[in-house]
Amino acid sequence: MLPLPHQPLQVAAVPPQRTPAREDEGGPWHAEAVCRRDEAGLFFAPSKEPTAARLAREEAAKRVCARCPVMVECREHALIQPEPYGVWGGLTAAERRVVLARRRRREVELRKASATDGRIAQAG
Repeated sequence: MLPLPHQPLQVAAVPPQRTPAREDEGGPWHAEAVCRRDEAGLFFAPSKEPTAARLAREEAAKRVCARCPVMVECREHALIQPEPYGVWGGLTAAERRVVLARRRRREVELRKASATDGRIAQAG
């Protein structure tokens, strides 16, 4: 694996107005995020990053996410916003786009199934 330079995070924190509070903890979820401690540079690409370095950095970021107590909250935040850059909740921007596309397709299928069920009930 290629050694990764520790890059300072350009966007160091999620703005509080965009961050939902954790109901169970009574505070913002991102206060407990492992990435806020010391690996923040792993999560966002420096400009003109070579592909091999990007892939290695993203894998390292995902390993940090895997041990984070707020990974699910972080992922949902990135999907709801949606966050266009970086690794959030163990997913890259491209992976989040796939998840969002699947969710949209599932919602369409559920609406179609619901409409079909409603027509069957009316006909019966």
